[in-house]
Amino acid sequence: MREKRLLAYLKPYWWLVLLAPLSMVLEVSMDLLQPQLMSTIVDDGVLGGDMQLILSTGLWMLGVALVGGVGGVASGAFASAAAQGFGDDLRRDAFAKVMSLSCQQTDRFTTGSLVTRMTNDITAVQELVNMSLRMFVRTSIQFAGGIAMLLALNVNFGMILLFSLPVQLLCMWLFLSKASPLFSVVQRKLDRVNAVVQENVTGTRVIKAYVREQHEIERFSQANNQLMDTSLRVQKLMARLNPILMIIMNASVVAIILIGGYQVEARAMQVGQVMAAITYITQILMSMMMVGMMFQTISRARASAERIREVLYTQPALQDGASPARPGQGRVEFRGVSFHYPNYSAKPVLRDISFTVEPGQTVAILGATGCGKSSLVSLVPRFYDATGGAVLVDGVDVRDYPLEALRAKIGFVLQKSELFSGTVLDNLRWGNPDATEEEARRAARIAQADEFITGFQEGYRTMVSEKGASLSGGQKQRMAIARAILKKPEILIFDDSTSALDLATEARLQAALRQNLQGTTVILIAQRVASVKNADRIAVLEDGALAAFGTHEQLLQSCGVYQDIYRSQVREGDEQHA
Repeated sequence: MREKRLLAYLKPYWWLVLLAPLSMVLEVSMDLLQPQLMSTIVDDGVLGGDMQLILSTGLWMLGVALVGGVGGVASGAFASAAAQGFGDDLRRDAFAKVMSLSCQQTDRFTTGSLVTRMTNDITAVQELVNMSLRMFVRTSIQFAGGIAMLLALNVNFGMILLFSLPVQLLCMWLFLSKASPLFSVVQRKLDRVNAVVQENVTGTRVIKAYVREQHEIERFSQANNQLMDTSLRVQKLMARLNPILMIIMNASVVAIILIGGYQVEARAMQVGQVMAAITYITQILMSMMMVGMMFQTISRARASAERIREVLYTQPALQDGASPARPGQGRVEFRGVSFHYPNYSAKPVLRDISFTVEPGQTVAILGATGCGKSSLVSLVPRFYDATGGAVLVDGVDVRDYPLEALRAKIGFVLQKSELFSGTVLDNLRWGNPDATEEEARRAARIAQADEFITGFQEGYRTMVSEKGASLSGGQKQRMAIARAILKKPEILIFDDSTSALDLATEARLQAALRQNLQGTTVILIAQRVASVKNADRIAVLEDGALAAFGTHEQLLQSCGVYQDIYRSQVREGDEQHA
């Protein structure tokens, strides 16, 4: 996606951007005419005793108000349409950029912060656009036009403006300079609130299992109170500004009345003109107050815009390679691979690992927790890039593939099965939207999922709740496996994705995979020897390095690490059986 300035998102709506202020010019012009018409009614109609003039001028005032109202409604409609289109396009591009970022980059932003940026921050900028298209025009014309009309009545009124305007501007500058930095703090506090909510919603079962509801309520309250305290600091500052500005405005009105009174007494002005001058000074100073309120919105939107730009202008850490995509057989080679996570100063997670998975082979990866199994397979679809050595698919370095083409070759079943809101069939088709229902059923049968799916009242049309909360761990794993199978990939990776299955179900699954996916390259991570012993080759990892690579029988003869794992699991199995 080509980066662009935020204002460029208004370009498709240029005609709305033009019509909104033009309509506002019409409304403000009518507002500036009203005091003159009122002055005519008072001076020539009421004081002159001309009822006909009162009626005719009153009708003119109604007509002017109607025209101004039409202009105001049109301006609001045009500005809202432009702002909504702006927000929609910006949110779509920002979300697309988030989708293009690497796992490392999304972790750096954090989930709570990204949610805030996609919602609250974009809404703040959208509101500024809406307000700017109307209120900037209104305040500027009302300010300049009001001054011109006021001085046309009597130049002595200019002395009041020379005093009141600088005082008003100084007060606004003092308060807004203190409030402006706080808006960035408010958004960071909101990030924290969203992060706590997100963690608690996704981890609700753990919270309930450990009876930690009260702890999490207190943690949320702490984050929420920090947000409230920071927001109150901003609101208190702005609350102090408004009365000061009102005092300045009322003092200016009193000064108009005093000067106007002397002018009326000297017969240099009429009463209606003084009344018009009061309206004009009120419009002028109110426009300045509106500017102050706009700068409050601008300060908040500026902080939000910076956070949005931070997302939009972040270059994806993983770039597409230049090699053209071509069909292959699914050969995977790890050639001297080393890896450590970004900003992690400890020893590497993986060190100089080399082995090859031939097309159609099943290779299992076994090792203790934390030895780097998941990190190793994450390098194949480029969730991360190797920091040393190379991972090759069909003889091509994965960094040379276009990301989409590389990942199209791979079906990946994660440790944590992620499902989405929708029907069972929707979830199975997620990696292959064009698959037929019969193909989905076949994949489910291979994954040992068809039996429990058909047991649902609506079968494959059954709705799955958010994150698959309505399913058991084993059911989610089998649906995730079926989803990967239905994609028909050249390479199928199982990252400890059968941990929730009993041994009998897993055995049936392994047999079905061998029977139905004979041409597919399979990389299997498991914790149990029983899950991997039938693999063509087994890679044993120890402390981030490759300890051995061979068949089950070979490793039992030659690999002490594998022998230890085998003996411990056989002994545990015997004890459980007893």
